[in-house]
Amino acid sequence: MSKTLSIGIGGMSCAGCASKLESALNAERGIQASVNFALSTAQINIADNATSNTVKSILDDKNYTYHSETLSLSVSGWSCANCVAKTVSKLLVNKDILTVDANFASEKITVTYFSGAILPADIINLIIRLGYKATVNRGSVVSQTESLLIREVEFKRKNKQQLLLVIISALLTLPLVAGMLTMFVSDINFIVPVWQQLVLATPIQFIIGRRYYLGAYNSLKNRAANMDVLVATGTSAAYFYSLYLFLSIGEKAQGALYFEASAVVITLISLGKYLEENAKQNTSSAIYELMMLRPEVANVKRGDEWLTLPIEDVVTGDEVRVLAGEKVPVDGVIIDGKSELDESMITGESLPVVKQPGQTLIGGSINGTGVLLLKVNAVGKDSSLNKIISLVETAQMGKAPFQQLVDKISNIFVPVVLAIATATFLIWYLGFDDFERGLISAVAVLVIACPCALGLATPAALVTGTGAAARQGILIKDIDTLQKAHKITDVMFDKTGTLTEGKPKVTAVHSFDCDEEVLICRAAAVQQFSEHPLAKSIINYAQDKQLKLLPASQVETIIGYGIKGDVEGEKILIGNRELMLAENVDTQPGESLLAESSEHTGSEMWVAIDGHLVGLLIIADTLRVESRAAIALLQQARINTTMLSGDNAMAVEKIAQALKIDHYYAQIKPENKSSYIQERQRLGKIVAMVGDGINDAPALAQADISIAMGAGSDVAMETANITLLRNDPRLVSAAMDISRITWRKIQQNLFWAFIFNLIGIPLAAAGYLSPELAGAAMAFSSIAVLSNSLLIKRWKPKFVRQ
Repeated sequence: MSKTLSIGIGGMSCAGCASKLESALNAERGIQASVNFALSTAQINIADNATSNTVKSILDDKNYTYHSETLSLSVSGWSCANCVAKTVSKLLVNKDILTVDANFASEKITVTYFSGAILPADIINLIIRLGYKATVNRGSVVSQTESLLIREVEFKRKNKQQLLLVIISALLTLPLVAGMLTMFVSDINFIVPVWQQLVLATPIQFIIGRRYYLGAYNSLKNRAANMDVLVATGTSAAYFYSLYLFLSIGEKAQGALYFEASAVVITLISLGKYLEENAKQNTSSAIYELMMLRPEVANVKRGDEWLTLPIEDVVTGDEVRVLAGEKVPVDGVIIDGKSELDESMITGESLPVVKQPGQTLIGGSINGTGVLLLKVNAVGKDSSLNKIISLVETAQMGKAPFQQLVDKISNIFVPVVLAIATATFLIWYLGFDDFERGLISAVAVLVIACPCALGLATPAALVTGTGAAARQGILIKDIDTLQKAHKITDVMFDKTGTLTEGKPKVTAVHSFDCDEEVLICRAAAVQQFSEHPLAKSIINYAQDKQLKLLPASQVETIIGYGIKGDVEGEKILIGNRELMLAENVDTQPGESLLAESSEHTGSEMWVAIDGHLVGLLIIADTLRVESRAAIALLQQARINTTMLSGDNAMAVEKIAQALKIDHYYAQIKPENKSSYIQERQRLGKIVAMVGDGINDAPALAQADISIAMGAGSDVAMETANITLLRNDPRLVSAAMDISRITWRKIQQNLFWAFIFNLIGIPLAAAGYLSPELAGAAMAFSSIAVLSNSLLIKRWKPKFVRQ
């Protein structure tokens, strides 16, 4: 049955583009297309023998954009990496689905498809038919929060249920193990009758072990094999062989039964799965914590009334009131009020941040003691918090190169293990005439080889690592960035707004035959009518001195030179030296001062009253208090540091000397900064560029790793490889540090996952490993991998630890 889609197309520049695209689509078998340039739309009929991916490939090849939808699902019922791989492969069989990304550790799957190509319900049904459950991660903030809470309650319920089953299984297993152990003690002879062994083992096998039978059935039904197949096969072999002996020879079978082997294996594996689920829940806690930050309602002004509305009803431009102690519901700019805000869960900044009118608030932060009135500037998916959540989720859904190799291994792992177990049984039985030894060795092979640890090794570390980074205000965009970050050899910094505050401040005031307060009051009075950053720095300086701002009149801005106006009957002139000369003001006092002192670096603002020079203000961008430590941390790690700036040579040199930076370059245009990066890259260096993500776009694009400084609402968040949620350059070295630690944990996890199998399978096949020990080792391998990953949660940047 064919399907017709209407897809929005972007990037067509003329009717010829539409015609060529239409021809390319129609050239594919099973596709009929009509492309409308005016509407930027393609109507495509896809026959049964074609797929949406064919269309996607053509559009991608021709660099056109298209409208697609992404469905995020939480899946329960996966028992190992093979379950995930099979789910992905089965979904990709559907011709309407473009891409599928899944993560075993976080139990999430993301499906992308052309808008309208398939219903979410159809995707969910596909997953249900595979034997799993799926719930949609979307809807209103209220429903999402409720969904999270419901999921948390459901997890706790299942957790208690699983713990109860483990306890029951252990209590039933204990007599079987006790009987086996006392066989080697002469004074004690605790023998469990054969029929009692059967009574104790049966509920363990079919009630406690039911999940493994169901998992194996669903897996085999879908022509695959997973961990459950190994557990069900191995324990069933031991159980049914023992049952056969009991039914054949009754009590004479005492000492020859292996009920305790199947019981111990199921108990240990169930315990391992219980601990594993708890650990997996902890690895993805960062996303959960971020999602729970989202408020559900806001106090919004509509007309003359204040209404409590759901977040979904708040729109850009609304006025929102935030009371003391409340969460800030949305992103916005303060229009009235002053308060301290706790942004620690979003930016990683532990100390409260003072906010006042004109400053931006991030939704999800917690208000202190003041009442704030803000104007909304971002809601829904455009809000900072949702962007952060999306970035973290995207990073966690990615696959490292290691994981791609593991996925390939996992696809053939279980069949290979089944073959090894069969060969082990046949060699012992046919070669050495030892049926029992062959059976038990084969069971041990099946149990020790369960691939859980292998499937968890990479995603568990990635989820925990990116989550730990997010808690400290570091957003890592993807896995490639995480892989490269710890290999960086050079870091290049933009100066303004990165190593400096990016906010000009008055650093020196010199008055000539005039009281300093009078000088500042007159200058600030005129500058009230200017939006220039230098003007604002003078006004801020006057306010900090608690000086009264006088009224001004006849104010005129002289573009490129300065500003003039009348204050209390006096003619005030303020600007550069050229303005003074143009107005016939004698600049000799100021020039003499500058000639005698080389300390002043920055912009010069000359002030004249009634035609006479009365003062000179030096305005400069001040160094961030964290910048010296940031450079020192990188140099300790033997990383080459460089500062690139468009500022004058004297100002750049002064800052470079204060920072003790390795290299610095002044008076560079933004578009030319990339050439310095290319120069280092030609030497084989891996270069990171740190900037604001807008003015430094060419350099950020050229760098191997682009790092954006910002408060979470910058455009750079969407383009940079790494976004630092607070303006602290020390986080650059911290990002490299968490990358190094996460990558090391992945390698350690894979080592432990493989070593258990590489050593355990031969030992089990040779008869040196009992099923009981195999079950314990298998459970321990998963716990070891997850516990090792969870150690990353303790990570903090070096400057915090110091």
